[in-house]
Amino acid sequence: MTQLTQSFDRGSARRIALAAQGFADPTPAGRMDIRHFRRVISRMSLLQLDSVQAVCRSHYLPVYSRLGSYDRGRLDRWLWHSGEMFETWSHEASVLPVTFEPLLRWRKERTAQGETWGSLKAIGGREGYVAEVLTEVKDRGPVKVGELVDPRPNAGTWWGGRSDGRLALDWLFRTGQVGVRRNHRFERCYETFDAVVPMSARAVRSPSEKEAQRSLLLVAARCHGVGTAADLADYFRIRPVEARPLLEELVNEGQLVRCAVEGWPAPAYAHPGLVVPRRVKARALLSPFDPLVWFRPRVERLFGFRYRIEIYVPEKKREFGYYVLPFLLGDRLVGRVDVKADRAGGILLARGVFVEGGEDRNQVAGELSEELDRLAGFLGLDKVVVGRRGNLASALRKVRG
Repeated sequence: MTQLTQSFDRGSARRIALAAQGFADPTPAGRMDIRHFRRVISRMSLLQLDSVQAVCRSHYLPVYSRLGSYDRGRLDRWLWHSGEMFETWSHEASVLPVTFEPLLRWRKERTAQGETWGSLKAIGGREGYVAEVLTEVKDRGPVKVGELVDPRPNAGTWWGGRSDGRLALDWLFRTGQVGVRRNHRFERCYETFDAVVPMSARAVRSPSEKEAQRSLLLVAARCHGVGTAADLADYFRIRPVEARPLLEELVNEGQLVRCAVEGWPAPAYAHPGLVVPRRVKARALLSPFDPLVWFRPRVERLFGFRYRIEIYVPEKKREFGYYVLPFLLGDRLVGRVDVKADRAGGILLARGVFVEGGEDRNQVAGELSEELDRLAGFLGLDKVVVGRRGNLASALRKVRG
């Protein structure tokens, strides 16, 4: 390890970022347990949630990418039933350690003051109905949306079709009046906030917005290793215009240092004393919602890898596919795979496979073949089937015989 200077090249920045996210940590031997989950969360600080499960629930993949195969049921029990973690609105809907709860109260207060999207703000103004829903949660919880006595369904579609009951529960959740646990079907079950977040967290003094945001930016800097103001602000969805002066304060106080990264037009920030790993030996398929890649401008600056999720792009206009996982090898993103788990058929479908320009096609194919087999095993699928789409398809099919 070499001491970090105030200016370093892009390769060093990549290795710093990967180490900060846990990709330089040794792969555990033997059975995974809660200690391993804690270690992963200590690196990332949160797991973003998403309902799309073309491969599996999105929160399973970042843990898998860092640990390898583990018991998903055990992870879920720890996330929602241990009292150590809680679901909240952070980087979108996320699960975090309960110690973060005081640092996120300012966001709940802003929501309560109407700083949110239209339909949610409107339901918040219907105080009588919201109070009825809250009483029902207190009396009958845990309760799902469909179990409300009066959910008042909406006949619309998509986001506009959310029932009043769902909106009311979402309002209560985002303003911190109720908590959430997920059941085995990933459905939200609403309970009183006190039942979900323990007194040890609730009794902590509420910091000011500024104090909380400063603390969150320090966490974001640790999770990034090195990052611009935009990078660090995005981690907990702080507005960049609010984050920049706070970062400068932290630099002036010596809690962060300002850095320059090769090719980055904006200055970067890091914790003092950060070290640059000489090498990172990583191999992983990454969720679109992995903290390493969820902020797409950073991915381009750090890896030279242009990445967009194409779920909502019409099929004929997709460049790479519906649910594309970047392939991390060493300290580079060397390719991408459009993956789908066919659970009924016991098959992991690699519908499109692509290698980045300048990479060794045969090496990437060999490593990706092993990684697809490993992912299939984690998902409990019997085999991998490789399609013919993509500039790596023929090499990968040849490797697999």
